[in-house]
Amino acid sequence: MFNPFSKLLRRKKREDHPFCSAIVAAAGSSRRMEGENKLLLPLEGIPVLARTLLALDAARLVDEIVVAAREADLLTVGDLCKIYGISKPVKIVRGGETRLESVYAACLECREDAAFLAVHDGARPLAEPDLIDRVIALAHRTNAAAPAVPVKDTIKLVMGSVVERTPDRDSLRAVQTPQAFDAQLLRAALQAASEAGAEVTDDCTAVERLGKDVYLTDGSYENIKITTPEDMLLAEALLQKREERL
Repeated sequence: MFNPFSKLLRRKKREDHPFCSAIVAAAGSSRRMEGENKLLLPLEGIPVLARTLLALDAARLVDEIVVAAREADLLTVGDLCKIYGISKPVKIVRGGETRLESVYAACLECREDAAFLAVHDGARPLAEPDLIDRVIALAHRTNAAAPAVPVKDTIKLVMGSVVERTPDRDSLRAVQTPQAFDAQLLRAALQAASEAGAEVTDDCTAVERLGKDVYLTDGSYENIKITTPEDMLLAEALLQKREERL
């Protein structure tokens, strides 16, 4: 089966580095995709989730992949790994009702000696291996890292329908995944957030609750998260443009 990162895989040699497990959050309900499971939709002929797995498989600093999926999709995810030739060890676990529950369940299934954990949205299929490696490498130095891009729009803080204030756009960033952390730090942060019943929309938030610093590196405007049918159209256009550059 064709691997869009096959040339990169052949070019890069494994170097010694701390063991890193990549967790894929893939148990969402796809509520805004008109009833379809967005992770299984074809994106230029390859399912969204398969593209995500292929990128992680090609990343030099990722050593194993743990997918948190819906119970109904467990066998399907396993089939995708076989069809698309994922070469790294893969575990597939049942996700929870929330993203926090899913990621924490996957954390507990990662290899015990994993020094770092990188959490990636299954619905971000355009993250390139170099970006993934850059985030993990920064986590090696800082214990907590994520990719981010400057916000393009003017953001308003509102109360009801009334604008309270307008933050300085220069200080705002849109944070993406993968987000990489020291393994013990992430497990402690997720457990603390779960016990407190805190609502966290990403793993950086859980770590920030413990008073720990999260360091950012340059993300990519192409590293979009597929949430709506319009996002699929954008992802297809970005892939076509990327293929033209090759």
